[in-house]
Amino acid sequence: MPVVVTGLLTGLSIIVAIGAQNAYLLRQGLTRNHVAIVITICVLSDMLLIGLGVAGVGSLVRQHPAAVTVVTWLGVAYLAGYGLVSLWRARRPGRLEAASGHRASRRTVVTTTLALTYLNPHLYLDILLLGSIATTYGDDRWWFAGGVWLGSLLWFTGVGLGAHAAAPHLARPGTWRVLDVLIGLVMLGLAIRLALP
Repeated sequence: MPVVVTGLLTGLSIIVAIGAQNAYLLRQGLTRNHVAIVITICVLSDMLLIGLGVAGVGSLVRQHPAAVTVVTWLGVAYLAGYGLVSLWRARRPGRLEAASGHRASRRTVVTTTLALTYLNPHLYLDILLLGSIATTYGDDRWWFAGGVWLGSLLWFTGVGLGAHAAAPHLARPGTWRVLDVLIGLVMLGLAIRLALP
């Protein structure tokens, strides 16, 4: 049991950082726009990637630095573009209600969530880190992975549904503007951080 708890706490310490994926999930939760799909993709992607890291696939990533470079620059371009769109959207804020404003299609939400998940080079570094930590537990490494998976499930579900529950209290255009500006700045900040050596 302590190994599961260690995995849970380690996973949360990595996942909780406000990044592109979390910011997008928060926004979708607030607008009630396909939030279950975003939560599902985030959780299943984490389970897959954490499982690969614990299984030792992280060493393959380490052996192909050119692939990491390509993913990094794709991530920079995507994050910068998304950040600029968020800042542009903040010019004319809507209301944080499910029925108001433009709602993205299911295909757009799925594509955006997958891009924000898999074009994030930090994700692959986290896999290496978690894989390295898991190996220190030997035969119990899958219990450690189970704890990390539980942390992922709790976090993404909490953010998505928590934002959804708070949406009725945040139905002011000013809140919408602040949210879009913050998301835009986070995305641009992450893009700059990735672009700098």
